[in-house]
Amino acid sequence: MSLDFSLLASSSRLLIEADLEPIQGSRFQPTGFPNLGHAVYDSPDDDGQVVLVESAQSMANRLEAICWDEPADNWVEPLRGLPLIKVVDAENRPLTNSVLEAHRLNSPYILEGKDKAVLDQLKNRLAPMKERRVDLHELAKVLLQFDVNALLHGVFLAKADLAGGRLRLPRAISAFVEAKDAKVAASGGVKNDSVNPSGDTSKGFGNVPFSRDEWTARRIVAYFNVDLRQVRAFRLGKKVEDLLFAIALFKITSLLNHGLRMRTACDLDVISTNVTRPAGYALPTTDTLAEEIPRLIASVAAQGLFNDPPAFTITYGG
Repeated sequence: MSLDFSLLASSSRLLIEADLEPIQGSRFQPTGFPNLGHAVYDSPDDDGQVVLVESAQSMANRLEAICWDEPADNWVEPLRGLPLIKVVDAENRPLTNSVLEAHRLNSPYILEGKDKAVLDQLKNRLAPMKERRVDLHELAKVLLQFDVNALLHGVFLAKADLAGGRLRLPRAISAFVEAKDAKVAASGGVKNDSVNPSGDTSKGFGNVPFSRDEWTARRIVAYFNVDLRQVRAFRLGKKVEDLLFAIALFKITSLLNHGLRMRTACDLDVISTNVTRPAGYALPTTDTLAEEIPRLIASVAAQGLFNDPPAFTITYGG
């Protein structure tokens, strides 16, 4: 079954909603933030109290991690052949890469080490923008060559010697999870010390009682937004657009199928998935995407738009 993106050609966004529920019981643990705790707010749509289950930042990381085969130190099988930057240590052991780094291509392990191979190439390719308007088309071509992932998940090349730190792209794929009509399910426990229950708790000894807030909700929804207009604005051609659309959908469907264990006490299951825009678009399955993406990768690679080999390796440290 081939992929049909014709309905996406005239739409500015692909919007997806997935209704979720705890895989067991009714409680879940939402994300928390320093000095804030859980993000709780009143719904403007009569959905009562809403709690943020997973933030846009965390979901971006999850959408990337679901595509990485850690034991193989490579993309998962359908995505192999996509360009990225790998970082190894002085003993040639895998250290990190541009898919998993929080700042992606702008990682200090890529741009701030002694190995300047990536930085020098970026300077050469992007130097003409130093004293002129940023050419997003040229920036997109460079990212396509080095780090396709950054075209979907955004990048901010903050170094002053790269066009004065003005090179940035917002996320073309974003997501978050909210729980509606949410209520606290208060509980607690005790860290037991069977040897010395009255020991010095400041040093880790003794029994320590604690409180714990989990939540219940009438509805938990994961929202996904693919900015189709931004992808088309890269002006990289239909083959690249189709590849980026397919990768975005592969990430979303893979996450919904396999990646919803957010935390120990937040393990979720999909009840239903609905495309809210464009109307009538049917999501392809992960299996269909996995079959078609290698062909799309080969098609774009044949145009000479990727690094060869696609994994550009540099050394950090030593």
